[in-house]
Amino acid sequence: MKFRPLHDRVLVRRVNAEEKTAGGIIIPDTAKEKPQEGEVIAVGAGTLNEQGALRPLDVKAGDRILFGKWSGTEVKLGGEELLIMKESDIMGILEAPSVAKAA
Repeated sequence: MKFRPLHDRVLVRRVNAEEKTAGGIIIPDTAKEKPQEGEVIAVGAGTLNEQGALRPLDVKAGDRILFGKWSGTEVKLGGEELLIMKESDIMGILEAPSVAKAA
């Protein structure tokens, strides 16, 4: 199934939470919190500014993001649980550290 969010909405897949602590303790499913990190699957076209021009979103498909604990609406598409949220619910984009080049 293909889904395209409208306006400033974003479709997000949660990243799997860690199953072990740093000390090696296994966390049971009942004690796990839902992760606040996800991957952007699809984005809307953007919003209109005061001049009527389309302002594209800052995030794009494939970006890894952080969002609030209660952000978004959970939906089930194609048997997969996803989130639909507004761009304003996204706190930031996680960027992979750049690899230092050897001189």
